[in-house]
Amino acid sequence: MTLADSRTKENLMKAFAGESQARNRYTFAAELAQQNGLYVIKKVFDLTAYQEQHHAEVFYKLLSEMDGQEIRVPEADYPVNTAQNVEQQLLNAMENEAREADEIYRTFGDIALEEGFQQISGKFYMIADVERIHQQRFETFYQWMKEGKLFVSDVKTGWVCLNCGYVIEATNAPQNCPACDASQGYFVRLSMSPYYESGMGEDKNRDLGK
Repeated sequence: MTLADSRTKENLMKAFAGESQARNRYTFAAELAQQNGLYVIKKVFDLTAYQEQHHAEVFYKLLSEMDGQEIRVPEADYPVNTAQNVEQQLLNAMENEAREADEIYRTFGDIALEEGFQQISGKFYMIADVERIHQQRFETFYQWMKEGKLFVSDVKTGWVCLNCGYVIEATNAPQNCPACDASQGYFVRLSMSPYYESGMGEDKNRDLGK
């Protein structure tokens, strides 16, 4: 079967359109978070928007043999999330990512496999796994906001300022960063910052020959 005669070409275009829209939705949500002084949530949405853009690129490139043609996409449904509430935006994002991971891309991958497009099928499955990570990340921050624990921990933990990199260990993120005076909205748990994983200091010392 050729791509032009397949359902997979339609699914690739649906995925491209969905990822493109997700990128814009998350960019809008990031702006909303910044307006509310929640820079840490802005960064979560910004990171996800960046990754969605590159998902869109993956799907678009897989359509290269259709260059110069048009693809009609039947029965395509896309979410509308215009709530001016950061917590609601996190919840919407969490639910949308879960649907992509568990329903949409798994189904698209199965169809591509049935039609003989193994490489395309693999891309759908891999990006479905990434969307599950997105869902889990959004869920974590949503739960913290819902429970009033975005800047509060039940136990003493590390907090890093996303503005200057200052790290402090406490049960609460400070109201302002002691180093750069950035507001509390710039703080995130150290465990959620990929560049401050446990053992990083040991690795750095080892690299320096210490």
